[in-house]
Amino acid sequence: MPRHLKRGMDAGAIKAADAKVRETVEGILAQVDERKDAAIRDLSKKFDNWEPKDFRLTPAEIEKAISQVAKRDLEDIKFAQAQVRNFAQKQKETMHDLEVETLPGVVLGHRHIPVNSIGCYVPGGRYPMVASAHMSIVTAKVAGVKRIAACAPPFKGGPHPAIVAAMHFGGADEIFVLGGVQAVAAMALGTETILPVDMIVGPGNAYVAEAKRQLFGRIGIDLLAGPTETLIIADDSVDGEICATDLLGQAEHGPTSPAVMITNSEKLARDTLAEVERLLTILPTADAADAAWKDYGEVIVCDSYEEMVSEADRVASEHVQVMTRDPDYFLNNMKNYGSLFLGPRTNVAYGDKVIGTNHTLPTKKAARYTGGLWVGKFMKTCTYQRVLTDAASAKIGEICSRLCILEGFSGHAEQANIRVRRYGGRNVPYAQAAN
Repeated sequence: MPRHLKRGMDAGAIKAADAKVRETVEGILAQVDERKDAAIRDLSKKFDNWEPKDFRLTPAEIEKAISQVAKRDLEDIKFAQAQVRNFAQKQKETMHDLEVETLPGVVLGHRHIPVNSIGCYVPGGRYPMVASAHMSIVTAKVAGVKRIAACAPPFKGGPHPAIVAAMHFGGADEIFVLGGVQAVAAMALGTETILPVDMIVGPGNAYVAEAKRQLFGRIGIDLLAGPTETLIIADDSVDGEICATDLLGQAEHGPTSPAVMITNSEKLARDTLAEVERLLTILPTADAADAAWKDYGEVIVCDSYEEMVSEADRVASEHVQVMTRDPDYFLNNMKNYGSLFLGPRTNVAYGDKVIGTNHTLPTKKAARYTGGLWVGKFMKTCTYQRVLTDAASAKIGEICSRLCILEGFSGHAEQANIRVRRYGGRNVPYAQAAN
């Protein structure tokens, strides 16, 4: 039976915090919906002390920002984008249009159609997340999205040069220096100067994730990607130092980032707990990591691989680092996760920054029903149907008519009946089943 050596914040406290976030976001969305540009200007000044003449960067301002990025940094950005672009292209190649004759004279099919316009949010806050531009913009470009707007918060009183470079080289058509809920709201709802989009994508803090949740339906979203989560699954084939490093490496995202360890070795669990405390004395980002570990860190000891899988699926974490003698056991048996990192040679940071898989992944147990952002999220799979012969229309019409009458839909039945009369030569009474 699983045993907790360390637990995080209780569910009641988390629920109360979520309620406060929900209320704040509702108010901001209402302001932007009503007051448009005036609201985003006020909110940007309030939250980011940022009030430019125009939130959208001009081509000259984009070039100026790029010129401030070191040559090696630009090369690294382009390398990372090449990996993301290549994997997205390979994913797209698995998505085939379909057309099949399912009955004589009846043809069904589907097409994959790119979303027309998207808004990409790139988080700033504590850490300017340059890599998020690759994940959203590059992948959308591969999918064939026609218009890509991108927003990121100001950094030290202006656009963050590396984020602007990543947005530009990724293929963004419009770049805005605008952060937080007000950025998401502006792209989703539209203002006098920002055209609305069809879909919002990208990770963010709890407020950004809540804004996407509340806006879903009015616009599409990729998924609810809130504060980073990490889960370490390990046995005694590794040591406490590497486990603690991988836990804190993600906990540093912020004070609400869960970091969980599941192991079948109590010795490894206790060694990891000790290593966490040691590393927190030397880690430069220990302020954020320590708060996250204190409130959201967990260590769970299980009796077997099978029990570890069960606990891991219950946690349904965004990132899952598997460091065991048989990592494929978890690949073959786990069902609920955002992305798996198999073996000690890889880690979540590789996926976050450079390896090519997408780092926008489900949080808050959304991995139970969705995967992460990928090229297919930017494409709509739309069906069509064609009936080629009179005989096929009459045959389908007879069955359709009876099923419609079974449900009480006389008008639906008549849609079928008129075709039975015209193409099947039968005199079916109006709004009665074609028996």
